[in-house]
Amino acid sequence: MGNEHNEDDANEEIITEEMLWERIPDTQGVDRASTYYELSARIYARGQYDEALALAETARDIYSELGAAAPREGLAQAYSAIGYNLNQLKRMSEAASAMSKAVELLRENKSPMALELACTLGEWWYSSKEYRKTIECMEECAREHLVDGNELGAANDFYLMGCAYRELKEYSSAIETFLEARTLFKSAHEVIQVARCDQKLAHCYVEILDAESALRYAQKSADVFATAHDQRRLMYASFELGRAQVLNGDIDEGLSTIERVLDAATESDMRDFEFIVTIEKKIAEILHSLGRSEEASEIERRISSVTEILED
Repeated sequence: MGNEHNEDDANEEIITEEMLWERIPDTQGVDRASTYYELSARIYARGQYDEALALAETARDIYSELGAAAPREGLAQAYSAIGYNLNQLKRMSEAASAMSKAVELLRENKSPMALELACTLGEWWYSSKEYRKTIECMEECAREHLVDGNELGAANDFYLMGCAYRELKEYSSAIETFLEARTLFKSAHEVIQVARCDQKLAHCYVEILDAESALRYAQKSADVFATAHDQRRLMYASFELGRAQVLNGDIDEGLSTIERVLDAATESDMRDFEFIVTIEKKIAEILHSLGRSEEASEIERRISSVTEILED
């Protein structure tokens, strides 16, 4: 008897896609929906997102027709599959709406999956530039993570909230949440993550014209990234350091820091043109303030050719 049972298990594992397709005409209701969902998952894994999306939508439609008889988890899975496919197809805001349906259903169902999908949803809202929704979503995640005692999870939530507040130019809220994230990352000895918070804090302190705090955090983050030989992040941290030095009245020192950042940014294999333009604009602004407007205007003229391309 035991043997037969093992053979059944083995057969369970090798259901082919073809078998799933053949099964569809003989199934209905929940079975039919879950067969479509299973097919969608396999086709998603192959990278055929359009086809996988259509199958996931079919699964969702069948579950929806079942109304109250439909298992919430099944319907939620279908919505999350729709979300993942739309995300791969770069239809970000539609992906986020589908995923928020899934999260809502799983929360009603007290499913442990809800939190994981909600964190993904927050990142999608952020990519869609829906910063208010990002904050709302991540606040809830952070609360749940802290209840579960998952401090690292909460730290990531606060970090993303801080980034969203920063995009909204709500710098004091951003500072508050980056400090929350920093404390949690620090207690977990996540050195690089603490430094990422410090770099963002430096940026926010420059924006609210607090030169002393900006200098302190920019220096801390630059020290960590230099020690870690993380050249890319060191560039961004050093840029904040240069801005903080200028704000503090050390204009020549700030200018030379920022010029070094420009050298590093232009020599980098992965040239980030938007960042390069930001650095050049800052240099031009400093040169104007030093009365070197001719040099500044030449920089502005030159980078206008790049921004023209970027804006297209």
